[in-house]
Amino acid sequence: MRTLLDLGQVELLIQAARERGDWNCAEAAARELCAAGEFDRALAVVDPFTDIGWRAAELVAAEIMIRRGEGDEALAMVRPDPAELGDGHVCASYAELLAKAGRVEEAVDVLTPHLGQYWLRSHLVEITEGQGRDDLVLDVLTREAERLEPIESAACRRCGGDCGTGRTGLWHVLLLISRVLERAGRTDEAVAVLRAERASGRRHPGNFPEYYAELLARQGLIDELGALAAEDHRSALDVYAKALEDAGRADEAETVLRDGIEAHDHPKDRAALMRLLVRQGRIDEAVETGRPTYEYYDCWNFLQWALELLVEDGRPGRALELLDARTDEYVKEHPDQVRSLRLWLLGEAGRCKEGIAEATALNEQEPGRWDTALARLLELDGRLEEALALLRSSTHDLVRHDLPDMLIRHGRPAEALDSIPTIAESRAAAERREREAAERREQDDPWSATGWFSVEPPF
Repeated sequence: MRTLLDLGQVELLIQAARERGDWNCAEAAARELCAAGEFDRALAVVDPFTDIGWRAAELVAAEIMIRRGEGDEALAMVRPDPAELGDGHVCASYAELLAKAGRVEEAVDVLTPHLGQYWLRSHLVEITEGQGRDDLVLDVLTREAERLEPIESAACRRCGGDCGTGRTGLWHVLLLISRVLERAGRTDEAVAVLRAERASGRRHPGNFPEYYAELLARQGLIDELGALAAEDHRSALDVYAKALEDAGRADEAETVLRDGIEAHDHPKDRAALMRLLVRQGRIDEAVETGRPTYEYYDCWNFLQWALELLVEDGRPGRALELLDARTDEYVKEHPDQVRSLRLWLLGEAGRCKEGIAEATALNEQEPGRWDTALARLLELDGRLEEALALLRSSTHDLVRHDLPDMLIRHGRPAEALDSIPTIAESRAAAERREREAAERREQDDPWSATGWFSVEPPF
């Protein structure tokens, strides 16, 4: 759906919504038509879904009506009843529509009873941005902070500060207050709020210092940011280095990161240095910087990133050398990852026939498992119809998205849409798989069908 939108295939989405009953296509088409000012057509697309009481469709229809200048009618159509006002999800959707209709005070009133939930506090800040009522939002958030402060203090007295603030969320409210102050242009106050909370001695989640560091960077308070980085390098060092770079002090930024790596050798610092080097076009140095992490158990994405950097730099052969340099132990522990990366790189290097031979051999060992990689190599080798035939015949679950993707890449969007099962077909296939799985379980363990020994007996 997103790809079809990017290609401007709105009429095809409308057709899919009408003929296939596909809500995703209907919503995308309606929003696109609405953005173009075609409100009547947009409503016509969602009407079949509102007719059956589909709540998501009613909300989209209300949004279209608001854009058409019919705010009162739209809000009346989706207004929650008293019981529904106790549901935070219902209130979030309704408050968003109220804000879009310019009724910010009502939106705030709807959300205020639910501000104990962190995601609804964030939602309040998001839907009121640019509405000119930051003073009202600050007042509500300040009252919430005042409500949480004594709870927080009592908790800290009981446990000596070891409980953290994630339990009650005062830190989150203060972050939001700072964010609203900043967008209102009251930047000194925004910094002061987080500065005071940082100095309070309360424990915070790991991302709190990052928010504070990013605020300092946006306000150009580089010296204060440097002090924070010295105190908490893991949270603030990369932000400090980027701020130095943005201020035209790239050499200092590089020195800061290299010193951090020497002192702590944390993967996050290496990632920050890699990004800096890439921005300067120093790809080989970036790859070497990441090298010590390539076989860390929790940093496999560093290796893939390095390979992508080399491919983007036009050197897939060099990327293959880097992959082939992995230790036998690493390859043994990550066989599928290494094989997938190798097949991808063979394609990027133009060695398609070699890749096809390897993927075919792997498929013989694990039928269907390597259909995606094999189809891509066939496509790159100019054998498009063979690739499409392979994907059409594949029974592997992971392949179901590859056929429409390939068709779209080759300018065949209508075929791509037709290749996607309808909702009814998907449901029937899922039910068939469940029946087959149940039959296999019964064949493997006849007792399971009777319900006996549903748990392992103690003997």
